[in-house]
Parts: sequence; C-alpha cells; structure tokens
Amino acid sequence: MERMSNVESRTNRIRFTGANALVCVPHPSTHDCNKVECTDGVHLRTSSLSGQWRNTINTSLMLLVCGVVAGCGMNRQTVRSPSAKPAPETIVKATPESSAADEVESHSDDEIQEVAFLDDSSETPAPVAEETDVNAWTVERFEAIALENNPAIQQAAASAYKAMGFRHQVGLSPNPTLGYNGTQLADRGTDQHVAFVEQNFITDDKLGKNRVVLEQEVQSQLWEVQTQRQRVITDVNRNFYRALAAQRRLELALQFKEVADKGVQTARARLDAKEGSRTDLLQSEIQLQQVEVQLSQAEATLLGAWKQLVAVVGIPETSPQKLAGSLPYTTEAHDWQFVSTEILSASPELKSARSRLARAQMNIVRQESQATPNMQFMLAAGRDNGTGSSMINTQVGLPLPLFNANQGNVSAAHAEFCRASQDVRRTELAIQSRLAQAQNEYESAAAAVNRYRDEILPRAAETLKLVEDAYAAGEFDFLQVLIARRTYFDSNLAFLTAQSDLAQADSLVKGLVLIGGLDPTRDTDLDSALRDQALNGQ
Repeated sequence: MERMSNVESRTNRIRFTGANALVCVPHPSTHDCNKVECTDGVHLRTSSLSGQWRNTINTSLMLLVCGVVAGCGMNRQTVRSPSAKPAPETIVKATPESSAADEVESHSDDEIQEVAFLDDSSETPAPVAEETDVNAWTVERFEAIALENNPAIQQAAASAYKAMGFRHQVGLSPNPTLGYNGTQLADRGTDQHVAFVEQNFITDDKLGKNRVVLEQEVQSQLWEVQTQRQRVITDVNRNFYRALAAQRRLELALQFKEVADKGVQTARARLDAKEGSRTDLLQSEIQLQQVEVQLSQAEATLLGAWKQLVAVVGIPETSPQKLAGSLPYTTEAHDWQFVSTEILSASPELKSARSRLARAQMNIVRQESQATPNMQFMLAAGRDNGTGSSMINTQVGLPLPLFNANQGNVSAAHAEFCRASQDVRRTELAIQSRLAQAQNEYESAAAAVNRYRDEILPRAAETLKLVEDAYAAGEFDFLQVLIARRTYFDSNLAFLTAQSDLAQADSLVKGLVLIGGLDPTRDTDLDSALRDQALNGQ
C-alpha cells in the first residue's frame, strides 16, 4: 500500500513519497546471505514496569529493493543488469499499525520517505535537449547497479542480520538437565539408583524482555540499512553530475580548440598577406596553447570524476563511458525552514537514533526485573534396593537477592538512556548543520546560474558577434576578436561550473543531506549477553 501526499508551500513544491513496504533481510534459519526473508518489521510496547509485556508486530521500513542482501556472497564478480529485478523467496504484504515505542517517542514516524524537489517546467522553458547516445550511461542506471554492488549497503544488511540472530538467541529458554545418580554402589543390597530431570525457570518474563530490547536494536539496524542506501544514492548523483560537467567541459574545450586553430590559421594567413602583424599571430598561438592546456585538464578531470563515480557504484574496473543527462538550466526558490522540518521527519538517520533511544528505555525495564530470582526445580525417581521400594524426590530452590539486586546495571541503563536521548538531539543538530551548508551551496550556485543564463552569457555572445562583425568591417584589430572569444569561452565554463554546483547541492538536499556511500557503517553493539544475565546473573 502506498500513500503519497503533495505539500504546497509559497515558494516551492515538494512531494514526499512514503510507503509501508517490505523489509527484506537474510533468512534467520540460514547463514546464506543470498537467501532473504521479507518481513514487516517488529514493534513492541511496554505496558508497565511491573513485568507485563506484550509483543506487537509493526510495519515500518522501506528498503525499496528486496535484493539488498542478494550480493552479500563472497567473491562476487558479476554485475547484474539494471533491468534485472531480484526475486525474493517470500513476499508478505505489510500493513500499518501503531507507532514504535510510544513511551519514548510519541511522534515517531514509521514511514521511510523520500524528498523530491520538482521543477515546474511549464513556467520556464527548458534548454534544447542534448543528443543522447543509446549506449550512454544514465544516473538511473548507476543507481540501480550501486544498490546491488555497493559493499557498504551489504555491510549494513549483514549488521541487521546479525542483530536478528541475537534477537532470536536472547529469548531462548534454558535447556533441561537429564541425569542419573547412584549411591551406595559398593554395598550390595543397599544401593540406590535415581534418574532425575532439572529445569531452571526464568521468572518475570526476562527472556521476553530481552527480545523487546533486541527488537529495537533490529529496527535501528534496519534504519541504518536505509540510511546507507540513501547515502549511496546521494553520492552516485553528486558524482554523476560532477562527471557529467567534466564531460561537458571537455566538449567545450574541444569546440573552442577548433575556433582557436582557425584563429591561428587566419592570423598566419593575414601575416603572409602583409595584412596582419606578428603580434596577432603570437596572441592567437598563445590562446591555442591555453585551450590545449585546459583540454588536457578537462580530460584528467573527467577521468578522475569517472573513477570516483564507479568506485561508489561498486564497479571500479569499468572503463570510462559516455554519460547521458543534463545539468540544471533553471532554479527554484525553497522555503528552507519547511525543507528542514520535512527532512527531520523523513530522515532514516534520525529514526535509527530514536530506535536506539527506545532500546535504552526498554533496557531499563529489563535490568529492573533482573533482581527477581529464578526458580530451580528438580524431579528425581528411582529405586532403593535396600528396601525394595521405589522413591520420588523433588527439590525447589531460588537465590535470595540480599546483596546483589542488580543495582549497578540499573544505574548504567539509566545513564545509557540519557546518552541515547542526547544522541537523538545531536543527530537533529547535525542534520540541520549539514542542511545549512547545503542551503548555502544551493543558493550560491542558483544565483550564479541565474546571472550567467540571463545576463552574462547573452552579453558575451552579443559582444563576440559585434566584435567579429566589426573586425570583418575593418573597425577592430584581431586582438579584440581574441579577447571576445576568450571572454565567451570563459563565461561558458563558469556557467557550466555553476550548473554542476547547483546539481550537486540539489542532490544533497534531495538525499536528506546524507553522504558517505563508502564510509564504514554502524554495527550493532549488542550481543546475546542479556540471555546469559537472565540465566546466571543472580
């Protein structure tokens, strides 16, 4: 089921796409990362601190592509075509329910949302579309490959799988002990033989509370997967537009080199005809040499941008290919306060921090229940050969919490809750800080794009035409033509740089200001120690 809402603001239009979708993770019964299980997530609520617990299933995550862990296998050498779609083993349709950890975060949003800033093409005409090579690589093609090949996504998915394994382990009951006891075996006729079974009963639902804590850790790790996916998509877009600008810069340099070559030929012909001066020839040759330097620099920049792009995508061995796409020609004003609010509500990074806060609160309840002693029960049955009769024995015991009431762990759990709450606040401020930087980059680039498009480029083109016409009429010398050409060329390069900066800043805002597609991912910091504590921490 998908839910989409369009929110209109005074200065911009933003569409938020939210979907209650499948959460696809490795199947818990196998260690094969290529097997996945599609589930709807888990939500658990604590009703009181007295030990009354219930588990509630909650659907909350959108991983967009069910094959996020399909590439986790070792020694993977092939790259799946972007058109190929993974086929999960099981598909379970998710249904929305109550929000997670109401006691901790009443306004928790369980939908993964994407922010898209839409240009209104009906108001401003777009530039003429560039020719598209059918074999060229588009940003959508890079995104599809990156979601399957980026190792950081696979790493985050493995951490989620790891947390699920711990979640299963911490709720397992202790095994019973079956044994035999024989006494007075050296004294024939009086020996006794007994078979017994012993079981440790965990009280106050400690094992259930263990799973409640780990459920929130699983939710946090699943949000980390979505966070990493968004980081990768943002990095792919930013590097794609950087490479596309470098490709366009190379094309401009090649075009201007042709003009500069003709300028040198014209200056030499005029000198041979005694109509020009050697100064004109030298100036035209200098301009040609400068263009050739910029051409070499453009080639190096394009190669470097391509290598950065394919590294994020996860296919570094791919040779440079033609890129298909366009850089922004128009700009749009945004209500940045509105944008900030919506990014905070949609950020999977912040949702992960809130899940860790819920985990910390649940752990307080779990540690407070630790002081309730477990009950040890033993039942034995056998025969006494001395009396010739059967016998049944039973034994029940429990430790008295006179000295150890788990005070230290309870105190530590409260401190961890305080730390987690501050981490939520820190994450909010970090998002706002990154958005402020993105806003600065966007507004600066937008101002440059508007000024070059509307003012500088038209004037540079008009100046070049007037100078060339005046030169043809004998009113200007050749040096003026060279200056006008250089101005026109430099203006186009500056406009191209502004377009690239605008595209990258726009991608950053659309990507919820999440970057770092190859940065290390957050691993779970919990294990199965809670079960050991429940069984033995008396």
